[in-house]
Amino acid sequence: MRKSTSLLLTVLGVVVLLLACSSSSKSTSGPNDAFDVSFTLPASVDVTLGGTCVFEVKDGKAPLTSDSFVLESESGVSYLCPIIASSSQEFSVQLSTECVAGSYNVFIKRDQRRKSFGRLYLNIVEKLPDDFTPDAGTTVYGRITAGEEGVPGVVVSDGVEVTTTNEEGIYQLKSAKKWGYVFMSVPSGYEAQSQGVLPVLHKLLKNDAQTLERIDFSLTKINGQDRCKIFFLGDMHLANRTGDKRQFEEFTADLTDYMSAHSGELMYGVTLGDMTWDLYWYSNNFYFPEYLGLVNTQLKGLQIFHTMGNHDNDMNTTSDYDAAVKYVNDIAPTYYSFNIGKLHFIVLDDIDCSGYDGTSSRNYKKNLTAEQLAWLKKDLQYVDKSTPLVVTLHAQLFYPSSNAFKIDHDATSTEQLFRQLEGYEVHFVTGHTHMMFNVTPQDEIVSGRNFYEHNSGSICGSWWWSGYLTPGVHLGQDGTPGGYAIWDIDGTDISYRYKATGWPEDYQFRSYDLNRVSFSAADIAKCPSSVASKFDKYIKAYSGGAKNEVLINIWNWNRNWTLSVVDERGKQLDYTPVWAYDPLHIAGMTVPRFNDSGLTSAPNFITENFSHFFKVTADDADVDLTITVRDEFGNSWTEQMERPKEFTIDTYRNQQ
Repeated sequence: MRKSTSLLLTVLGVVVLLLACSSSSKSTSGPNDAFDVSFTLPASVDVTLGGTCVFEVKDGKAPLTSDSFVLESESGVSYLCPIIASSSQEFSVQLSTECVAGSYNVFIKRDQRRKSFGRLYLNIVEKLPDDFTPDAGTTVYGRITAGEEGVPGVVVSDGVEVTTTNEEGIYQLKSAKKWGYVFMSVPSGYEAQSQGVLPVLHKLLKNDAQTLERIDFSLTKINGQDRCKIFFLGDMHLANRTGDKRQFEEFTADLTDYMSAHSGELMYGVTLGDMTWDLYWYSNNFYFPEYLGLVNTQLKGLQIFHTMGNHDNDMNTTSDYDAAVKYVNDIAPTYYSFNIGKLHFIVLDDIDCSGYDGTSSRNYKKNLTAEQLAWLKKDLQYVDKSTPLVVTLHAQLFYPSSNAFKIDHDATSTEQLFRQLEGYEVHFVTGHTHMMFNVTPQDEIVSGRNFYEHNSGSICGSWWWSGYLTPGVHLGQDGTPGGYAIWDIDGTDISYRYKATGWPEDYQFRSYDLNRVSFSAADIAKCPSSVASKFDKYIKAYSGGAKNEVLINIWNWNRNWTLSVVDERGKQLDYTPVWAYDPLHIAGMTVPRFNDSGLTSAPNFITENFSHFFKVTADDADVDLTITVRDEFGNSWTEQMERPKEFTIDTYRNQQ
């Protein structure tokens, strides 16, 4: 009997112990519930700062009001937002006032548990008038404000449809959302918000074409914008190679010094494409984020509007649309417009990548797509014919030929563009060539239209190579110094000049005493004989000899400029326009490129035969010359050329 009782007590003790352990285990794991929550999380929500968001519950699985709605920012900061109401159909969340616009990871938190529900873009908006309801069919709408006031008449587009804001600054678009963004044409007398150097004039859409979404923009009113400076910034080709970062810093220092010298004036920048170099996006891990990191560190207080170049397209894609995705996400739309003072600016994308095959072949065409031209027609409906247009494209429309200019672009789309712009004064500003030329309305190629083209030189010169091989000799392939264009705007009047990086503003031409210029095979002694013949054209052009000729390179020349050469005896010398190879570029760039024992073919980026050169013949080898160049705006630049003038790198090197 005692044994039975003892056994029973032992069994009861074990049961009690097991129950106690089970109870202890439950208490440490939290409340005994399924935490079964399900709701629809949209790609984005529009909400006022600290406002309320409502989410649709799925299958009746609503969160508890004792739960917390957690938003975790991309930097890892978490914001606990209370659930203020919940039912089997929907629940409401009160946002933290510290939540700003951006993407967040979403969680529901219950006691110590946290469940993930995906990502949400929080779009912080201002309250619209109580009586506003989007029209039927509207898929994108928003408000454009300056301070607390709506700005009427602002042109807004998704790249296809174009509309304007109403008296309260509200716009609506029936957008198919093909391009995935919406942009405003910044109106005259205003500036967009800045994100570093980038004006915030476009925003990416977050939802599909069936979902209504709201995109707002903010502007700042600017006084005196009719008078300002515009910097046109040609090809940069930043790729973390050939000392480009160091040389780029020399450019930004030069521009910063110029801006400081003109402080108090309004200034804006416009790129002309090829800020990056697609081949090195992958091999050097250098593309738009790295480019923006450099320019935002080195340039302050300057908004820069961007134009897309061929090397700003993703070469590893197979369509024009896909090639532009990275650029659109990080920089700007591929085409858009904006206004500064009394000028209307149009940025176009003339690099058609429809033929891309996913390799580095980069089979693009210099072409304007039909959809882009259709958008342009709609944009121009809001621009009076009296307004001068500044149209930026990366690739040139025209190109010098032996005695005139020719069309150097897809003929069909170019003629369609010209017809749409008929009746306007149009200044096309282009890059791509790394050289320089100017077309005016007096040139036959424009057929009597009031059209100009300013092919505007490059910041990188010969892809940074000349300054890398021969410091102080930073040139494009035509001998144009690396640099940028400066336009002075006064109402509808425009004047322009070119500023060489590291040189004073009066550095506008370069002269060579050809009695002292010669090249020979000895200059490239290391070059394999199979390649050396490619250098012969430079030897032939400059074989030496006392011809008493002087060559003058006037890189920003147009037919409205004048040249005067007078010798020390007062004799006016006649000049002859010629095509030539720039001797300094040969010496500083082409010679060291050829003088390489490892060459198997002719190197790239070597000196090009080009226009904007002039020759005069002096009476003898010792007579000095006064060379004077004048532009159409009354500026003049003079060199007192003492001859003989030696031809060495140090004679022409930038010593700054």
